[in-house]
Amino acid sequence: MYAFNGKVSKIPSGYEWVWESSTLTGAQVYLRLDGRGNRQYFPGETLAGSYFLEEIRNDLIDAVEISVLWYTEGKGSRDLGIHAFWRRSNKAGDWIDPRRPGRFSTTLPNSPLSYQGILVKIYWCVRIRVFLTNGKELFEEVPFRLGDIPDVRTLKSDQPT
Repeated sequence: MYAFNGKVSKIPSGYEWVWESSTLTGAQVYLRLDGRGNRQYFPGETLAGSYFLEEIRNDLIDAVEISVLWYTEGKGSRDLGIHAFWRRSNKAGDWIDPRRPGRFSTTLPNSPLSYQGILVKIYWCVRIRVFLTNGKELFEEVPFRLGDIPDVRTLKSDQPT
């Protein structure tokens, strides 16, 4: 989890992560992926979920962005790719009702697959960013795996010595 001088709150049933901003007392963002307790998906499958905003008035929200993305960590430069992106903005005339869950859904691509190598790792996640009219931002992400490539360390431990 990322720290923005806030604190983790109690997670409501069925939701994965909660971020409570210290700038808006009680303001919370919930993000949930449908089904899949283990959060493992395969190319061509549908990834769907919902987000819920609590204790945030509509007039304090500038925009909400949802991204399904992958990024690398490890040796060399960090890469990032956006697979799907949605932006809802009050300024653009979109109605953002913080009392009702927002939905998202996308068909997952064939690549890149999640990978836990020694030199490089590929991670997938769903990220929500809530931009507030005061310039502050609420942020959270839920990781998931795309594909079933085993971790390199698992493969090494399976080898006879």
